[in-house]
Amino acid sequence: METTVVEHDGHLLARLEDSDRVFEVNFDAIEPTDVTLRFLRDGVQVGSIYNDDGTKRTMARLTTGREDTDFISVEVPKQFVDEVLGAAVESGRVTDESAAEGYRLRVLSNSSHS
Repeated sequence: METTVVEHDGHLLARLEDSDRVFEVNFDAIEPTDVTLRFLRDGVQVGSIYNDDGTKRTMARLTTGREDTDFISVEVPKQFVDEVLGAAVESGRVTDESAAEGYRLRVLSNSSHS
């Protein structure tokens, strides 16, 4: 599995590539909640990372741009989510650092469910 999290063209680019899936998102900010990270670009939500089945599966979701109702969703490892969140915090792209820490405690520190 190959991951990339870098600044690119004024946004943060996060990409996960494996033999059976590819996930890529460009965003300006992450808006954390208790169990969800929302990707924002130009103030509009373009995707999210959420937990399915409690905290057992971490899923990444992107809207396809068709009336904001179509989307794709793939499972992503918590290590990738931690890397994306860490890069967003370091680059000042998190809307609420306290909420980001709460997300880490609730979702990412629970590695027994990975």
